[in-house]
Amino acid sequence: MKTGHWLLWLAGLGLAALLIISPLVVVSSAVPAAKPTIYEFGRKLCPVCGKNALVLKEVEAKYRGQMILRFLFIDEDEPLFRAYGVTFVPTQVFLDASGKEVFRHEGPISQQELITKLKELKFVRD
Repeated sequence: MKTGHWLLWLAGLGLAALLIISPLVVVSSAVPAAKPTIYEFGRKLCPVCGKNALVLKEVEAKYRGQMILRFLFIDEDEPLFRAYGVTFVPTQVFLDASGKEVFRHEGPISQQELITKLKELKFVRD
């Protein structure tokens, strides 16, 4: 095999490895440690997502410091959308303190439904 072909083959192999590993790196670097986290996947111009964000912010304020709330938007955070397999907005992904997904909800969520789930998962306490 000529040197040029060999280099192309090696570069292609490296690119394939990078494409396989990069979503794992994105997910692991995005997962905070020590506190349960909610990822709210949405779209900035989605009115339902905007209303849902208000519900999540109110609950976060009520249980300040007990969990982390992170808003992710398809236009800015597409690698995380792909890594978590999110195809519908809004979607809430609940991660325990170790970063493991423990629950997922698609669509808007009411304040009471959210609080009930957070208590059930032991993300918050009164």
